[in-house]
Amino acid sequence: MTCMLCLKYIIISWLISLLAVLITIPPISQLSFCQTSNVIDHFFCDFDPILELSCSDTFVVRLLCTSVASLFVVFPFVLIVISYSHIIHTVLQIQSNNQRGKAFSTCGSHLAVVSIFYGTLFTIYLTPVKGKSTVTHKILSLMYCVATPLINPAIYCLKNKDVKIALRKFIQNLPCVSNTSSNPVNINKLEQEVR
Repeated sequence: MTCMLCLKYIIISWLISLLAVLITIPPISQLSFCQTSNVIDHFFCDFDPILELSCSDTFVVRLLCTSVASLFVVFPFVLIVISYSHIIHTVLQIQSNNQRGKAFSTCGSHLAVVSIFYGTLFTIYLTPVKGKSTVTHKILSLMYCVATPLINPAIYCLKNKDVKIALRKFIQNLPCVSNTSSNPVNINKLEQEVR
C-alpha cells in the first residue's frame, strides 16, 4: 500500500459517494412537500423521513434510490464476501493452530464491524418502507452512523497488547475492583510477555 494508491482509493471513494448523491438529489428536489409539517422526525436529514413529508407520489423516487442503494451497498458487500471466502480458504490451509487462530482473530474483528455496518444498511435502505417503525429506523441509523465508527477503533485497539495492559491496569485500579479482586492480574508478567 503506497501513499499514491491510498490517495487514489480515497479519491475514488469520494467520487463514488458524490455520484450516488448526484443521482438521488434531483428526483427528490422535484417532489412537492406538504405545508402541514416541515419537521423531519429524525436525527439528521435522512432519505425516508424526507419522503414521508412529501405530498407527491414517491414510488419512482424510492425505486431509483433503492436501485442506487443496491448498487452502492450490495456490490461492495459482494466483493467483501468474495474476498473473505478467499481469506478463509487460505487461513484454513495454515498448518499451525496458533497462526490460524491469530489470522481468524484479526479477520473476525473486521468482520464484526463490517457485519454491523452492512446489517444496518440493508435493514434501513433495502427493506420495504411499509411497517417500519420510526424509532427502529432512528436506532439503526445511529448504529451505522455513530456506533460503527465508535466500535471500529475500540475493536482494533483491543488487539494491541499495550492497550490490553493499560486497560487491565485501569480496571485493576478501579476502587470497586481493586478491593474485591481475589485474583489480581500480574501486570509485570504481562509487560514481560509483550517485550
